[in-house]
Amino acid sequence: MKKKSFIKGAAILGIAGILVKVIGAFFRIPLANFLSDEGMSFYQTPYPIYNWLLVISTAGLPAAIAKSVSEKLADDDVVGAHKIFKVSLKLLTVIGIISSLVMYFLAETIAVAVKNPLAVYSIRAIAPAIVFISMMSVYRGYFNGHQELVPYGVSQIFEQIGRVVVGLSLALILLGQGEHFAAAGATFGATAGAVVGFVVIVLLYQFKYKEMHIKIDRISSAESKVIIKKLLTIAIPITIGASIIPIMSIIDLAIVMRRLTAIGFGETANDLYGQLTAYAGALINIPQVVTAGIQVSIIPAVSAAFAKAKFDELKDIIRNGIRTALIIGIPSSIGLTVMAKEIMYLLYPLQKEVVASAAVILQILGSGFVFLSMFQVTAGILQGIGKHKTPAKNLFIGALIKVFLVYFLVGIPWLNIKGAAISTLMTYFIACMLNLRSLNKTGYLHIKNKRYILGPLFSGIVMGVAVKVVYIGLSAVMLDGIATLISIGLAAIVYMVMIFVTKSISLEELEMIPGGKKIRKLVRKIANV
Repeated sequence: MKKKSFIKGAAILGIAGILVKVIGAFFRIPLANFLSDEGMSFYQTPYPIYNWLLVISTAGLPAAIAKSVSEKLADDDVVGAHKIFKVSLKLLTVIGIISSLVMYFLAETIAVAVKNPLAVYSIRAIAPAIVFISMMSVYRGYFNGHQELVPYGVSQIFEQIGRVVVGLSLALILLGQGEHFAAAGATFGATAGAVVGFVVIVLLYQFKYKEMHIKIDRISSAESKVIIKKLLTIAIPITIGASIIPIMSIIDLAIVMRRLTAIGFGETANDLYGQLTAYAGALINIPQVVTAGIQVSIIPAVSAAFAKAKFDELKDIIRNGIRTALIIGIPSSIGLTVMAKEIMYLLYPLQKEVVASAAVILQILGSGFVFLSMFQVTAGILQGIGKHKTPAKNLFIGALIKVFLVYFLVGIPWLNIKGAAISTLMTYFIACMLNLRSLNKTGYLHIKNKRYILGPLFSGIVMGVAVKVVYIGLSAVMLDGIATLISIGLAAIVYMVMIFVTKSISLEELEMIPGGKKIRKLVRKIANV
């Protein structure tokens, strides 16, 4: 049941994440087409700092809440689980308010420090979002601890709808007053979306999931301290590890612009940085939301099995988590590498000169996506078995190497911004390998069959060849954009068939995801298995 719950939860979050990205495309693509590269830099500048403060507010504690709640529920302590929720809500509300105020009042200092003073308005516009996302993350962590992830996914979707509607509307309204104000209007969409998402998840908690409402006596200050201490013991290492990713973005922001200026790209430094973050980086985030869903859902499943010493079940969950990461990560890497240019032209048809350069960056980042997906899942597993510090240490080692690589590679004129992409790829590769080594030392990593690795790899290669051949044939007789869409759709079918042909996943396991029975019938017809 735990394995089934973990896979189902990952599927729910993966589907929600994809919907969020599709909805977000109605925001980012028009924005990138009517704002210049400089305007996109105003929009993008707040996010490295915002994401870092958001990590401090939300990254570790929701995972700690989910882990602690799942352990309490494994012991049938429903009241204890609800106490964790109540204490966490107070704690994260305070942390969120502090983080939001810091970002708002230091906005001008931050904008000047990163050599983009007109981004001050965008920084202030997004600051209030931290408060609402912090509170919303408590509800998400509590639902995750119950391994009930529908409210988590629904709140994500409504959050994104609010962001798109408000952000794009304000950007269009304010465009006539200057791109810096239009960018600020776009970033305020994140604040509006956070408010909408928070309201939705609170309403679901209050009216849809009434069984989670547990009447408890007043929680004493002593008991609150015990809960907070335990949460922080789990959360701090996870937060440190999660904060390294936005810190790496800040490293890019701080070093890349200066190194580009030093080698004679000063006039186009903002444009090149926009290509790295707003164009190529944004596309990497699409498959990443699926593997992030695996990481979120696997923590409580691993924690519950580990708490009850069900080690066979634990090994099974770990094996399935890694296998799922490979099944998603390998074709994503191959697809983004093979079709980078075509995807860029499809999404940004009005920015042809920009996307020609950004496509190369996407190829570099895309080729390393499988390492990012493996790092995310193994980090969730290690956190679930109590190795909270290990992923943080491993990612920190990768980040240290990134600092040197960014400085050196971006300083090579013919590499320029591509050097930053290469450094990111190497960071995830190193961190992934270190995580796998750490997990192997625990004795819980047990891959029964080589086809778990070779099957997705072979299937991905077949898919990559198929998508390119089909595109070349179709582009000769129809518009490139239509040829790209058809090619990607056929590639997805080819890959789905191949993972069953190679027995990378069984038809029985397919039934563990929402709608799996219907998909199983379809696969039987297509693959004749």
